Amino acid sequence: MSTLNVGGILEGFVLDHIPAGKSMQIYGYLNLDKLDCCVAIIKNAKSNKMGKKDIIKIECPIDHIDLDILGFIDHTITVNIIKHKVIVEKRQLDLPKEIINIVHCKNPRCITSIEQGLEHIFLLTDKNKETYRCKYCEEKIISRNV
Repeated sequence: MSTLNVGGILEGFVLDHIPAGKSMQIYGYLNLDKLDCCVAIIKNAKSNKMGKKDIIKIECPIDHIDLDILGFIDHTITVNIIKHKVIVEKRQLDLPKEIINIVHCKNPRCITSIEQGLEHIFLLTDKNKETYRCKYCEEKIISRNV
């Protein structure tokens, strides 16, 4: 069996412990296609802890991405910050208390479906169940089901 060797990065970050098959969804939510930097996606890598996992390597400053989006999508992902080819920090994510314009309210009677310029705001209402509710109509979404 051959192994895949993806080179290290000089400065940037590595998103590790992504559930297998979820990397492309994260790529879309983080708008990585709009960044002018090197991005490597590794799908279905072997993992002792998870069985299989995805990994995303991004060679650009960490402030180019919104960690709240990442925390909402999956707060179990590890963010490894790289400087001079060395991991200088490992960040654990939290569920953000509020998310704005990451997901849209599905309730057809919600004011956001009528007022096109209104921001879609969801508030964390139950951290244990990872439940968010629309600020306007209280429509419920669960972050891990996004």
